[in-house]
Amino acid sequence: MTDSEMVRGMGTPRGSRVLTRYVSELSGPRSSEHRFVDGAHVRIEIPSVENPTALRAVVEEAQRHDVPVHRVSQGSGAMLLSKSELSEMARIGADEGIEVNLFVGPREEFGIGGGVRSPDGALLNGRLRGFDHLRYAIEDILRAADLGIRGFLIADTGLMEILSSMLAKGELPANIVWKISAVLAPSNPVSFRQLVALGGTTVNVPSDMSLGELSEIRALSGAPIDLYVEAPDAMGGMVRGNELAELVTVAAPLYAKFGLRNARAVYPAGRQVMDDVVNNVREKVRRAAIAVDTLSDVTSQIVMSKPGAPGLGVPEP
Repeated sequence: MTDSEMVRGMGTPRGSRVLTRYVSELSGPRSSEHRFVDGAHVRIEIPSVENPTALRAVVEEAQRHDVPVHRVSQGSGAMLLSKSELSEMARIGADEGIEVNLFVGPREEFGIGGGVRSPDGALLNGRLRGFDHLRYAIEDILRAADLGIRGFLIADTGLMEILSSMLAKGELPANIVWKISAVLAPSNPVSFRQLVALGGTTVNVPSDMSLGELSEIRALSGAPIDLYVEAPDAMGGMVRGNELAELVTVAAPLYAKFGLRNARAVYPAGRQVMDDVVNNVREKVRRAAIAVDTLSDVTSQIVMSKPGAPGLGVPEP
């Protein structure tokens, strides 16, 4: 008796019957019918673009390799950029049609608490402690938004609730993109949908999700998925550029995010690690170009957005 025959002989498990309240049929990977608002399947994201110098390097490298970059994201936090640096990043993003997405700070790992630095404390990364941290985060967003930034990484559900309330009251620009950070990465469809309902515009999922698991998310939500196609070592070090066609097919609309394995961590970034920051982003763009080139060899059916496409949080300096 095969495994599938054995499963059929057992009837429908009770857990599966419960899950049919959410999706009518549980099955393997299937093509996503969802798209970005411009009809495209995929966009390219380069993470850890920490400052204007790194952003200029991304633009140069993208031109060199003839690969579109739709979004850059940053990990150190808007709070570690001066007003002139924020303004410069906004200008570059606006000129190139690139969403500039900045992390919010401070957060638990930058604070004085010792728990986050304990062996099990990494689970606290990105969280905001007390009303003071929430206030600092709100002020961080308002400061950057005043200078034209229209994309922010959110790693705390309480903050997301507050920001959604502020949006509803017209206290923030309506076209801001709220990117749910990999710190909150949901690994099941219901958790994914909860984060979207809370206000998330796009949601980073774990880098090791299978095609079947990504397809399950699509059964409940059409919100854009952010996925590290190549993940840094601290997130598992997956290198999945060769899978891009399959990933896009089941997970569209997808932000294909190119981290870098075997690279020095740079948060919080500054001049002390500037060479690493710039070299890392240049290599990430090169890796993205290889994956996009491979994608075009495999299929011509997958559509990629143009720079400045609708739905991107392109700055408004």
